Amino acid sequence: MAGGDVIARARAIVGPAQVLCEPADTAPFLADWRGRYRGRALGVVHPADAAQVAAVVRLCAETGTPLVPQGGNTGVVGGAIPDMSGRSLVLCLSRLNRVRELDPIGDSLTVEAGCTLAAVQAAAEAAGRLFPMSLGSEGSCQIGGTVATNAGGTAVLRYGPMRDLVLGLEVVLPDGTLWDGLRALRKDNTGYALKHLFIGAEGTLGIVTAATLKLFPRPRSSATAFLALASLEAALEVFARLRGTLGDRVTTAEILSEAQLAAVLAHVPGTVRPLAAPAPWYLLAEVTDPMAGLDLAGALEELLAAGLEDGGIADALVARSEAQAAALWKLRHSVSEANRKSGIVIGHDTAVPIARIPDFVARATAAISALRADARVMAVGHIGDGNIHLVAILPESTRTTGRPLEPVAQAISAAVQRVAVELGGTISAEHGIGQSVRGALAAFKGPAEMALMDGIKRLFDPRGIMNPGKVVGPGTP
Repeated sequence: MAGGDVIARARAIVGPAQVLCEPADTAPFLADWRGRYRGRALGVVHPADAAQVAAVVRLCAETGTPLVPQGGNTGVVGGAIPDMSGRSLVLCLSRLNRVRELDPIGDSLTVEAGCTLAAVQAAAEAAGRLFPMSLGSEGSCQIGGTVATNAGGTAVLRYGPMRDLVLGLEVVLPDGTLWDGLRALRKDNTGYALKHLFIGAEGTLGIVTAATLKLFPRPRSSATAFLALASLEAALEVFARLRGTLGDRVTTAEILSEAQLAAVLAHVPGTVRPLAAPAPWYLLAEVTDPMAGLDLAGALEELLAAGLEDGGIADALVARSEAQAAALWKLRHSVSEANRKSGIVIGHDTAVPIARIPDFVARATAAISALRADARVMAVGHIGDGNIHLVAILPESTRTTGRPLEPVAQAISAAVQRVAVELGGTISAEHGIGQSVRGALAAFKGPAEMALMDGIKRLFDPRGIMNPGKVVGPGTP
């Protein structure tokens, strides 16, 4: 079927105003926020509900039209951007933004895929509950996208990634069937746990239209600390001490290198260096508890005092107000903005066993420097789960030297990924596969696992229309 006929039928489903085709209108949906990935499309479709999503999917299945689901378009791996063929429809889920049900007794919340993470947090807070996922993009990323990518964030240490926060899903399958799996059950052994096939599948097996999420008691006591450390080994020792003393009250443990902190201070207005003297590494730690009146700040100070005495901690600050804690968190949440303003970003989403973090950073940094001596290497990430984002920043002048950028970026990424795999790690911990690391999957997964993944894709989507070119599968038909 010709593209014009597909557009006409899509307009009949969702309404003429909800299908964008003019270049000026579609441009924001055809490039990622960093400007790294760009594509072309027949149009951008904005359905109003799950029934319209299902009808659009049936149209694409019937006509063989590739379909790329898109949420807030805050990803960094090109998973929500179409290819350059111009044959795809982009399905934007932002109009599916209703809170369907909130159960404060059962601690569950059912929301549609287009709800932003911030809106979900606010809905939980209004009911005196907590939805714990926290990301720098929470004001614009959408729940469907966080499910599709199995998003992580800064609270994984205590609450787990999105996979651990989803009770049930509503999904439109590649033939247009609507599967209602919106169960709020904590236990259900009746056959395969189908929801887990769609969590982290990046829209290649179906389109998430709603999710039932776990809620938790709101923290009523909390404390935030910012520590200066001489080495990553010292950071691991402090982290082990925190966990050994405070247990699951340790909600967050985020590491930043001095180069990363300096980039934030240089490029993000309103940020201030929290400690007097620079140090090689910093640890941002937060402890929380649902019981009111606990002196967690005092417990932190006592614990940190021991570290200051034995030399493991160079300096430390425990926030004395919510404003001071927010200022510390701004340093962490501003990393992506700062890096984008620092030069050409070559980022990574690797994870290794926690004890191997120092070895990984040392070896990967050396590998980057060997390839490009002018690269500035920064590190930030979640020390509690081994997910360290090692970032190489190339100077903007690289664009004008005539030296091709893509081969350099590929060589740097391959080197970093190789070190992670050699240390028993992964090439993607929370960002997903998308377009960025799809080519590296075979080397990491092995033939048996790749065959299983490919078989699942072909079973669900035999024509390969659902987000083709992402993760694994037959690709664009």
